[in-house]
Amino acid sequence: MTAPRRDPRARFENPATVKRDGPLRVALFTESSLPWVDGVSRTLGQLFTTMLKRRIDFRIYSPIEPSPEYAWSDRVRFVKSFAFPLYRAYRISMPDKRWLRADLDAFQPDVIHICTPTPAPFWAQGYARSRGLQVAGSFHTDFVGYMRYYRAGFIQAPAWKALAWFYNRCDGTFAPSTNFVEDLRRRGVRNVNLWSRGIDCDQYSPVHRDPALRQALGADEDTPLLLMVSRLVKEKDLADLIGIDRVLKRRGLKYRLALVGDGPFRAELERGLPDAHFAGQQVGVELARWYASADVFVFPSTTETFGNVVQEAMASGLATVVVDKGGPSSLLQDGVSGLVARANDVDEIAAKVAGLIEDPQRRRRMGEEARSLAMTRTWDVVNGALIGAYESMASKHRIEGKVRISA
Repeated sequence: MTAPRRDPRARFENPATVKRDGPLRVALFTESSLPWVDGVSRTLGQLFTTMLKRRIDFRIYSPIEPSPEYAWSDRVRFVKSFAFPLYRAYRISMPDKRWLRADLDAFQPDVIHICTPTPAPFWAQGYARSRGLQVAGSFHTDFVGYMRYYRAGFIQAPAWKALAWFYNRCDGTFAPSTNFVEDLRRRGVRNVNLWSRGIDCDQYSPVHRDPALRQALGADEDTPLLLMVSRLVKEKDLADLIGIDRVLKRRGLKYRLALVGDGPFRAELERGLPDAHFAGQQVGVELARWYASADVFVFPSTTETFGNVVQEAMASGLATVVVDKGGPSSLLQDGVSGLVARANDVDEIAAKVAGLIEDPQRRRRMGEEARSLAMTRTWDVVNGALIGAYESMASKHRIEGKVRISA
């Protein structure tokens, strides 16, 4: 699709700056969307569902094409991409500038939302500036933190500077946890706000507990089931899980361990955890069944900006052990609805887990508290706050657009 030639003098008369009554229009740029499964895609899937319910008009620019089962699939515009060298399953979108410009001009968005500091979203920032549009940026993944796992830790400082520069080109940046709101502010990102994450407590619930699954894994009242759900990649600190398992075994504790998820680190985990059960990637009802059938959720990752899997485990009624670096520790009350251990301290994490293995009443009580806390966090409320920010941005754009036109 080729954009028509435009007279440069028409910049302030472009239809994208002449706003009309009607539904809010949002253009979103993301590298990750369903059916690709990760925390970002599932978060955005919930946002898209909320926007459909609220009759907001939106388009999604992404290198991933969804199947028709998603109610918003017809809103996706496919963007060319290439494989990320360090993790080839992940795509980096590239802007087809003439086509994107024409498509956005036809759509006339009120707000542009960018989700990653990659080429297509960078181009979208420039497009928004040329049209006087407001830009919302969301911070989902601690890519800079990942660098130390790939022998590139020496570029973390300049990478953070570049990231701050990128997000300061947005009119507002949204981070998923209070820990990362403060972290981004500390690193020089301006106008950072909280866009948390909700949870469907009907989808993730103790009612999905499956005695047959537990029996098949050898779990019972005296042998609790430990669970970890994640992409199986080294930057999730999953090597610590191997160390935790070894400490627990040395203590002679009875338990079973299951891992749900897949990824390039799986083979190394299988070697290091020969007694664990690897369930592969699970979604929907099956994923809910795995959560609810466990007794303790163990998550040693230090690179989470939020930790969707932690909140899913809490909603499922699990006692949860996380670490004090990243977003997950802000999701629970230490000692009440979960336990927090020192990051990368295998012995301390194992000690917290051991205490729950040995005390069935405590882990049940903690799981009940976790469930109660999760039930206060609905997607409609969480996404409603973001949509409110969109509306404020759109109002500002409409006022400024009228001023430019009358000037």
